[in-house]
Amino acid sequence: MADEPKIPDPKGEFERKVARETGISENQVRYLISMVGYYYSSIVREARILKQGGQ
Repeated sequence: MADEPKIPDPKGEFERKVARETGISENQVRYLISMVGYYYSSIVREARILKQGGQ
């Protein structure tokens, strides 16, 4: 049984990157993506608001 190469998962990598950079969970990142799409600056802005408690 040979090791098969991993199939790249760009969406998963994007979610993990944003979660690491903003300090929110990957589930929260997915929620934000469902609201604003894959617009990095919008997701980061909303993640910061979310992390502050929505103030």
